[in-house]
Amino acid sequence: MRVAFLMAPEGVERVELTEPWQAVGDAGGERHLISTEPGRIQAFDHLDKADTFPVDLTAAEASVGDYDGLVLPGGVANPDALRMDKSALALVDGFFEAGKPVAAICHAPWTLVETDRVRGRTLTSWPSLRTDITNAGGTWVDEQVKVCTAAPSPLVTSRNPGDLKAFCEAFITQFGG
Repeated sequence: MRVAFLMAPEGVERVELTEPWQAVGDAGGERHLISTEPGRIQAFDHLDKADTFPVDLTAAEASVGDYDGLVLPGGVANPDALRMDKSALALVDGFFEAGKPVAAICHAPWTLVETDRVRGRTLTSWPSLRTDITNAGGTWVDEQVKVCTAAPSPLVTSRNPGDLKAFCEAFITQFGG
């Protein structure tokens, strides 16, 4: 199992990166940290700077064919930056075009809204994204984890860091782990 983790150079919620990263490792999977810029990403604990992590590839360099699934961690600033980057959006869209599973937690579905990939799907997120998801043609639910198989690309979503255990279990299953 090879998994891509996509995030902006700063603004990702640390625990929404580290716990899924650990879950993939525990399942024997290979993990690659992909960002819009090379170097290191700056994670946050809510609004406070936390650890930094090395980038393996940029979104422009990454190929969907090399991965079994995509994880989109949250954080408020992270998905907002990703939705403004053409290479990140193309990578996300490529996973859906290939019918590969995508997992997004907390604020991460903002990136999916930008790629028009929530239309006709049922998903969950941080509650403040409800209107955005609904306006983009999706159905928002308040559930710990939601697995939507309404299209060829399974979509796994969760609301917040408190849902990480269920989120990780669900996406590992969808990714074939």
